[in-house]
Amino acid sequence: MRPAADRLVDLLSHFLAGPPPVRLRAWDGSEAGPADAPLVALRGPEALRRLLWQPNELGIAEAYVTGDLDVHGDLAQALGKAGRSVRDQGIRRPGPAALASATVLAAGLGAAGPPPHRPDGRARLNGRPHSASRDRAAISHHYDLSNAFYALLLDTTMAYSCAYWTRPADASYGLAEAQADKLELICGKLGLRAGDRLLDVGCGWGSLSVHAAREHGARVTAVTLSEAQREFVTARAAREGVADLVDVQLRHWRHVDGGGYDAAAAVEMGEHVGDAEYPEFAGMLRAALRPEGRLLIQQMSRGAHAPGGGRFIETYIAPDMHMRPLGRTADLLEAAGLEVRSVESLREHYTRTIDTWRANLEERWGDIEDVVGETTGRIWRLYLAGASLAFAERRMGVDQFLAIRPTREGTSGMPATSSVPSVPAARYAREGRPSRAGTR
Repeated sequence: MRPAADRLVDLLSHFLAGPPPVRLRAWDGSEAGPADAPLVALRGPEALRRLLWQPNELGIAEAYVTGDLDVHGDLAQALGKAGRSVRDQGIRRPGPAALASATVLAAGLGAAGPPPHRPDGRARLNGRPHSASRDRAAISHHYDLSNAFYALLLDTTMAYSCAYWTRPADASYGLAEAQADKLELICGKLGLRAGDRLLDVGCGWGSLSVHAAREHGARVTAVTLSEAQREFVTARAAREGVADLVDVQLRHWRHVDGGGYDAAAAVEMGEHVGDAEYPEFAGMLRAALRPEGRLLIQQMSRGAHAPGGGRFIETYIAPDMHMRPLGRTADLLEAAGLEVRSVESLREHYTRTIDTWRANLEERWGDIEDVVGETTGRIWRLYLAGASLAFAERRMGVDQFLAIRPTREGTSGMPATSSVPSVPAARYAREGRPSRAGTR
């Protein structure tokens, strides 16, 4: 009988217009495919069976998550190279004779059989999309995974969002410093001063809330739907001596009380709001601000012709997440009565941030497995590799919107020219040492 790898290449030839985008190593030890292509190893016919029952992105992802399929070398580089190969040569739709031949090949390779067991980790949500209860379940699925897991993945700031890299990394400048620069960039754009009231919607593990209170003397209302995050931020604020300045509330964004805030921020939280609900979300932010109050939204976007997210992310990572092109978000903010004053893209910064998280995941893999198990670890390995690639290839972006609530007369309270100091200069001035930052 012919080696399994040769038959796998024959099977692929019915669906691809050119050579396979990967080199295949089959369960019998045989290999076939271009020598310079990424090496993909199949542990057994189960990987083919998954693709038979789910012939899409999710079938491939679940084959990887279960270990039925593995990729040698850097996963993001392999996905990128294989994806470009498929896009360049195109996908062929087989006719009846070719489809029959492919079916015989697949059956001979052991692909026939009942649907395989789905891996653990799928989100299980009920109820109306973006109702308070369903949003709480979606947020819990992602953010209540384990504080210990996120401590291994992230850095000491516990900032789970795009960092702002102001100079090349070295022994004295890494992810924690780049996250501190991002927090300072936000506070600078918001013009925070001692005593200002800041609303932090979707506060995560409190990096912005605590930074704004500790470094700028802001009085912060921090809002989250995650029980684990509320407990973490409350303890963190006490530990860092700002418990009197940080009020952590467990509530949905629809239930934010009061107004008159000098500033508001939503850092990578708007993606969880929902498309139909975003006008109401933008309206809530406007209502929370005093006239001439400032709003900073940091939010992921999708390319104009890119889907964003995808079935794997929606199923295993961030259910009910919605991304839109950048311009659509600006339209929604303006429609709510806010004035967008500036937009800054951080897309390249996110590739660098995610690649640092990926390095942390690999360096701490043993501890990751101990905390969340191998399956969840592989889910996140695939997720981070795909996310890094999406930002690098401009299928996704991330942007900071600075907006204000103008007065009835139209005044903004904004200076005629930008007054935001360079991030490193502001941070080093507070620390009492000269800036060593270069340009980015």
